[in-house]
Amino acid sequence: MTTPTAAPLGPQISALLLANKSLVPTPAWLATVLSTQRPAAPLTALYQTALFRLLASDITASLSPLAPHIFPPDSHNIALRLRRLPGPIVVQVLDIEDVSKSRWEQIEAMEALERGEGTKGREIVRVVAREEGGGDGAVGAKAGGLHKLLLQDARGVRVYGMEVREVDGVGLAMSIGSKMVLKDVCVARGVVLLEPRTVTLLGGKMDALHKGWREGRKASLKAAIEASERERG
Repeated sequence: MTTPTAAPLGPQISALLLANKSLVPTPAWLATVLSTQRPAAPLTALYQTALFRLLASDITASLSPLAPHIFPPDSHNIALRLRRLPGPIVVQVLDIEDVSKSRWEQIEAMEALERGEGTKGREIVRVVAREEGGGDGAVGAKAGGLHKLLLQDARGVRVYGMEVREVDGVGLAMSIGSKMVLKDVCVARGVVLLEPRTVTLLGGKMDALHKGWREGRKASLKAAIEASERERG
């Protein structure tokens, strides 16, 4: 008499990631993660580990670039005045800019965050990192501005996103590499329109990319200020 074998863990975890977070890891990536875990580990623990690793990963290497979880090939077509993408599309944040602030104000906001401070109106508040769904991205207080983000899907396609209404958790305090899910989102002439109804933040952080972005962003803002001052003479 043969003993029944347990169902493979990979497909079970993939199903949970898809159902709970709209994430579809590649079988090879997931197999590599599971190979480092204890064979007798509970399914819930393996799921949380896989989720944490996914949120800290580069999704162009960890997620399957399958429709409808990626941008369509013509997503940059500016001739399309308005279109709606049902998704869910998973993206990671590669750049963020507060379009309502001057360059100096953006530098000051970034330096305040480096000190562990954020702004709420005129009041300085502490920014506390939180874990959301296994992620480690810091989410800070909104400062009242709208933001422009550079988003990348699992296929590597990069598209700009613009807040049309403030989305909780989107701001200069968020980590570069943070993961987001877009559902029923509108695209206007190649720009994704972001609003609370269509955006779900999953968290996460790509450490090396985040550090490089912080340093490079401040340097580029300061260089732009200096160039502007030279032009004014």
